[in-house]
Amino acid sequence: MKKVAIVMGSKNDASVVNGAYEALKKFGVPTEVRVLSAHRTPKEACDFASNARANDFGVIICAAGKAAHLAGVMAAHTSLPIIGLPIKSSFEDGLDSLLSTVQMPSGVPVATVGVNAGENAGLLAIQMLAIENPMLTKKLDEFKQVMAEKILNDDKQIMSEFN
Repeated sequence: MKKVAIVMGSKNDASVVNGAYEALKKFGVPTEVRVLSAHRTPKEACDFASNARANDFGVIICAAGKAAHLAGVMAAHTSLPIIGLPIKSSFEDGLDSLLSTVQMPSGVPVATVGVNAGENAGLLAIQMLAIENPMLTKKLDEFKQVMAEKILNDDKQIMSEFN
């Protein structure tokens, strides 16, 4: 199975990244977590992205806040799918991070999840890997069924309380 890299621009992003890490761990996806900065360690970030395919990664999740250029820098140096995970900053509740991540130029795509949506970043990476991995597809189907059952149980409870 291909690995997923989770790269954060600062160790301060670890609490948000943990949601992605836990989702990947729950599905048994091998994961490597790093701290690399688009601005403070650009050579290392570019080298990591350039060599990611050869190092058996299938997807890279990039978490960054403020001037959140990490996902774009990584996307410029690999043909692997990149998932941008914008981190809430002190400005506009992370709108700056979201826009810095999602507004990519033509030809350099970055899939972007919501601000601080670590779990969704992990689940999106799993869905990408599941395209060619039947075991992950089965686990995702089971995961979605459990979610559906919870909502249906909640529906029954609410109906009995209010009707």
